[in-house]
Amino acid sequence: MAAALVTGFVVWHRSPADLGSANAQARAELIQHWRAGDVVVLVRHAERCDRSSNPCLGPADGITRLGSESASAVGQGFKQLGMAQTDVFTSPVTRTEQTAHFMFGKEALTQEWLASCGTTLRNDVVAHKVAHRNTVLVTHSGCISDFEVQTGFKHAAASQYSSSLFASIGADGQLKVLGVLNDADWHSLLSDKTLK
Repeated sequence: MAAALVTGFVVWHRSPADLGSANAQARAELIQHWRAGDVVVLVRHAERCDRSSNPCLGPADGITRLGSESASAVGQGFKQLGMAQTDVFTSPVTRTEQTAHFMFGKEALTQEWLASCGTTLRNDVVAHKVAHRNTVLVTHSGCISDFEVQTGFKHAAASQYSSSLFASIGADGQLKVLGVLNDADWHSLLSDKTLK
């Protein structure tokens, strides 16, 4: 019985790897995939106005000022990784559009499927990935949860505001979840010697 419990615990994938505390090899793998243009990143929007007492930027369905600062910091992280071969898409909801704007300083292409998500999200992500180009998808926690369930992480913790879920997709369409990077942990990835 003890062996069954241990096996069940090992097989039960709680959450994707935390790239903020991952070893150098995991960070190097992410950077290698990024440079090859093999990466899809699902980014949760920044802090919502309607669920916070922090000052808002605008409409109630938008993000807070604190959220805009977090989004800008995450955007700087992406810029340090390199955005030359990267496409950015966002859900058409105000909070995701604002997040994308503060991350990248320009408007992203809106995609309805990034708001509705559901049981086809994994396949939608693979279908929208262009070979040798990274894809950043600014979306919602429910969509990220859908993606995690569909990629084997049925018991993953809810994503934090401005967190990024990284996955690689090879030319053969094979998907591998690389891990999660929370907004405060970008420094650990960017300080890695393999990025230099």
